[in-house]
Amino acid sequence: MYPRTFTYGLFARENKQGYLKICVNIGGKTVLIVKKFGGSSLANKERVFNVANRILEDYIAGHEVIVVLSAQGDTTDELLDKAKEINPNPSRREMDMLLATGEQQSVSLMAMAIESLGYPAISLNAYQVPMVTTSTYGNARLKKIDSDRIRTELDRKNIVIVTGFQGINRYEDITTLGRGGSDTTAVALAAALDADKCEIFTDVNGVYTADPRVVKNARKLDEITYDEMLELASLGAKVLHNRSVELAKKYGVELVVRSSLTREEGTIVKEECRMEKMLVSGVASDKDVARIAVIGIKDEPGKAFMLFSLLAKKGINVDIILQSVGREGSKDISFTLPTSDLKEAVSIIEGNLDRISGSKVEVDEDVAKVSLVGAGMASNAGVASTMFEALYDADINIKMISTSEIKISVLVDEHDVEAAMNAIHEQFKLAASK
Repeated sequence: MYPRTFTYGLFARENKQGYLKICVNIGGKTVLIVKKFGGSSLANKERVFNVANRILEDYIAGHEVIVVLSAQGDTTDELLDKAKEINPNPSRREMDMLLATGEQQSVSLMAMAIESLGYPAISLNAYQVPMVTTSTYGNARLKKIDSDRIRTELDRKNIVIVTGFQGINRYEDITTLGRGGSDTTAVALAAALDADKCEIFTDVNGVYTADPRVVKNARKLDEITYDEMLELASLGAKVLHNRSVELAKKYGVELVVRSSLTREEGTIVKEECRMEKMLVSGVASDKDVARIAVIGIKDEPGKAFMLFSLLAKKGINVDIILQSVGREGSKDISFTLPTSDLKEAVSIIEGNLDRISGSKVEVDEDVAKVSLVGAGMASNAGVASTMFEALYDADINIKMISTSEIKISVLVDEHDVEAAMNAIHEQFKLAASK
């Protein structure tokens, strides 16, 4: 058994083939590191071994390593397609049973890869850890992680490789945490085991001021606050799962977002940043939105509560809300919601139209949300007008507006998204210096 803190900078470890490896423990102190790798980082054999070698760098340096993996490449989408071939409307429980197999493949293959390189590794699924969640299939939330099994395996000098995205509920059924849930798994493990580092590896080099695939001169940030990252993640930025950022903020887990394919330094996500004292930190977009308008609701107390309570009971979250000025005893209420909830929401509203005294329901699916985020916005006047000026100059119409202390969101036509992001990015001079 090696102690958590080493006395010497060098120690010896014998691998499975009997060769003695001399390992360097930098600074003489062992740290516990959680590393999460996304599906694109594991897409094929070459990338699996690239990740294996990235993992071994810290292990050979004498550190304890926990690895969280997503399903390889497009595995999740392929599993979804298989399910639709069999049953167009499968139960959420059975979908979780199916989708969880993707991560189990990843962790077992990674353990095999590391073992083939001569180092000890063990893969664990959510049941073996265990990681206990709520009972909401398809979108469960982590409640408790028992760290004893992982701690035992680390003490045995194993690299511990854990399935992301999944847990078990009180019925001992497998649950999943929703798309991007492996990020949440990694942060939760880092919090539960008091890890020294939590690194999120992806196919981009860090957090950018905008999606670099849409805004060509987007700039990578050296650091960003939890609050700003949470807004960007919630508003469409695909770098981190928003619930992982919530957990990191709650438990003070400092995150580093970096690429698994390059050696470039990533972006640190933490409580406070020196940063560049930027007024805004980035622009995000989300095409997975739709707008519903309920027309002709009686202009009297309680109608808005009645409408949104019906949706809340079914777990449907709404975002931007706009209520018109009442005229001739009626008003209109418009709001946005995820496209995935649109069909159910319309069914609920139409089924209760008389109860909420509405005359009809209108739907617009050809919309998208564009958001400007920055911790400095609250104390600076004129940010909204500057954003709206950029959209005006680009001849882009605004359908709805929502604001908070650190973000401004607008609803635009879906075909205007890229133009809107580039116009706003340029207006606030967020581009990388040439």
